[in-house]
Amino acid sequence: MSDILSSVDVKQIVFEDRVRFLMDGWVYVPVGQEFTVELISDKGERIPTEVVYKERPDLVEVLKGAVLVEKPGFTMWVDHLPEYFNVDTWTVMVRSGDRYEPICQGTGEDWKEEYERVVYGYNVERMDLMGQMVVIQGWAVDLFNCSALGIRVLNDAGKEIHFRNQPVVRLDVNKGVCNDDRLELVQCGFNLTIKKDDCKTDKLYLELKNGEIGTTEVFDMKQFFAEHSKTAKLKAILKDTEKNKELIRDKGFGEFINYVKCQLDPFYADYTMWVRNHRVGKSVLKRQSEKRWRYEPKISIVIPLYNTPLKYLKELMDSLVQQSYRNIEICLADGSTKDEVGKYIKRHYGRDTRVLYQRLKENKGISWNTNQAVAMATGDFIMLSDHDDVLEKNAVYEIVKAINTDPKRVDIVYTDEDKVTMDGKQYFEPNFKPDFNLDFFRSSNYICHIFVVRKTTLDKAGLFCSEYDGAQDFDLILRCTEQADLIRHVPKVLYHWRSHPASTAENPDSKMYAFEAGRKALQEHYNRLGIRAQAYRTEVFGRYRTEYELLDEPLISVIIPNKDHIDDLDKCLKSIYEVTTYKNFEIVIVENNSTEKETFSYYEQIQNLHSNIRVITWKDEFNYAAIHNFAVPYCQGEYLLLLNNDTSIITPDWMEKMLQYAQREDVGAVGAKLYFPDDTVQHAGVIIGLGGVAGHIFSGTPRVEYGYQARLISAQDLSAVTAACMMMPKAVFEAVGGFDERFKVAFNDVDLCMKIRALDKKIVFTPYAELYHYESKSRGKEEETATKMARFQQEVSLFRKKWPEILKNGDPYYSVHLALDNGNCTLRK
Repeated sequence: MSDILSSVDVKQIVFEDRVRFLMDGWVYVPVGQEFTVELISDKGERIPTEVVYKERPDLVEVLKGAVLVEKPGFTMWVDHLPEYFNVDTWTVMVRSGDRYEPICQGTGEDWKEEYERVVYGYNVERMDLMGQMVVIQGWAVDLFNCSALGIRVLNDAGKEIHFRNQPVVRLDVNKGVCNDDRLELVQCGFNLTIKKDDCKTDKLYLELKNGEIGTTEVFDMKQFFAEHSKTAKLKAILKDTEKNKELIRDKGFGEFINYVKCQLDPFYADYTMWVRNHRVGKSVLKRQSEKRWRYEPKISIVIPLYNTPLKYLKELMDSLVQQSYRNIEICLADGSTKDEVGKYIKRHYGRDTRVLYQRLKENKGISWNTNQAVAMATGDFIMLSDHDDVLEKNAVYEIVKAINTDPKRVDIVYTDEDKVTMDGKQYFEPNFKPDFNLDFFRSSNYICHIFVVRKTTLDKAGLFCSEYDGAQDFDLILRCTEQADLIRHVPKVLYHWRSHPASTAENPDSKMYAFEAGRKALQEHYNRLGIRAQAYRTEVFGRYRTEYELLDEPLISVIIPNKDHIDDLDKCLKSIYEVTTYKNFEIVIVENNSTEKETFSYYEQIQNLHSNIRVITWKDEFNYAAIHNFAVPYCQGEYLLLLNNDTSIITPDWMEKMLQYAQREDVGAVGAKLYFPDDTVQHAGVIIGLGGVAGHIFSGTPRVEYGYQARLISAQDLSAVTAACMMMPKAVFEAVGGFDERFKVAFNDVDLCMKIRALDKKIVFTPYAELYHYESKSRGKEEETATKMARFQQEVSLFRKKWPEILKNGDPYYSVHLALDNGNCTLRK
């Protein structure tokens, strides 16, 4: 043989310590010659490669009789592959003596397709305009590192655009599209929200990358905004004439107008469709009417009437007499100045023996009139309703169903509600409530409608008091909760509260007296229970703030883990000493494997400067849970305050604000409100199930906003709070055995809160203790991505094994109807 022979047997992308393209082959050259191989672009430029020459014993059989060089085989690796995607063609060339011949060819596009197939995957599933925010949703996974791809958003000038992301686990992608068990718990789903004004650029670039791995999606924003204008949407709707004609023919012109409104306003559309999808049909109502319960209490629905417009009265009464649960009575106490209300009731509902009507001789106000309706009742439970609202026809059925979960102990049942316009056609502002939340209730009357109470419990609590007119229901419910054994919540919207321009439902300024009455009712609640506290109105109508009197001034031990980052630690400590008004505290700094000399010099300096600072040394690897368990025995305080070193204090009396709750016998831990440096919310509580396992609610919300149900400005009970700033009695920490050290980094604080709740102790979030949080620097530089993800997956699996019930049934302090793929309290799809 005298000619050059060659072959490339293998061409593929390989995952080694990095992503590389591998070509494996062999070359035969005439006796006495040597060879080299190289990679050349179509422009004649040499593409950098790494080549290893090797023996190929198998070629002796293939090339029988040929005399081979010592190492006829070769393996060629190409790094930085994305840099060569734009190469039209590439050629592997063999050079031997004065001969220069091609072995094989390919294109940059071939490399790109193979790279995208095996190295990463992504899909932008939705881009929409929601009010003043642009929303981008999808997923992006790095198969090489078994992680989510990093995300950047840039304008056409190359400037980064600020966004908020709520990452989520996407099992449909991890186990379905990618079919890789290693990815099961990777949070590859993204939910980006970007300010509309920041997106006013010709092109928007969504960069999904980890180093070289990934891609960039380009969006034409001029086209996007044109397509998402109301004019464009309206044209698209009207273009579908056949569908519109069918809708008008089958449903009527009014329903067609409603359909158009839904399409033009995504928020309106979401809830409009939600109401329709959750309203039970006639067949379901019929089955409910045939249901026989173990306990079938009589439910007395008490309603004070006062010059009720007949249209509204009819809607209310029809919704009551058509209830699928039949063992009810409707007690109507009429304080009207006109006869038409009574005549209408007798004419249309007089034959229904369940309807009891009494014309009052005088109108003495809402409380007295309602008490007269209660006096008419013969039922086992009393249910309240206003005279012009509307109930779903399965409302009482669902309430009785809740009572039957524990017939002897359930004393109170309440349901979700929303608002309805005066014409009864549009529903809005759904109030998806948590299960009974004492501290949230003390912040506002979130229970409101529907409220049902056992008659014997009401007898103990007492009837309505006219002293609290305007907030008479808040006062009554407070007194009833004081007497109740079990309180059940029905997470279904069963009551539609009609909004009047002059009612507190829509215009709080018109009834300022009602909010003062509510404050007085709350104050009397504390007085009855012997709780030393003061109730105050806040700047938000209907929201109250409680100041609990400190029973003592106990020593508080502040535990701060630290690794280097003395600038952050110094900022944190200075804010404590310069801002904090509470005096009786000590600080225990847990040194965690620092390497910089300046760190240890700083430790000496601050211990000399402050007599109440001690530095103790943790010598093992970073383990957040173990570090705190190690530190607690060194703490002399009655209360522990866990604090990250990358925080700084905003509220001077932050310790007092947290201690007010921590000192209560029924409270196990208290969390604070934390902000990012840009004054958006970092922490306002943890919701179990959010983002897959547990996540921060309202993360990224501007500091000035109140949040859904004004939860951002309301003290409330939650399932968990972050340990970046958490106070608890030392005795409680010891009672639950401290942190579970298997949670080295993630979910250790959530697990701790769950253990505390298992002691029947509350976890309270107070918005009145405010700090900045600059994110986790306590452990120094994060480990490599693959290691981090493996650890994260282990901790996710452990949490799921320890707490399966709450993950299955949902967080009791978060509605089942609210989304888990973001923390903004949007409707769950």
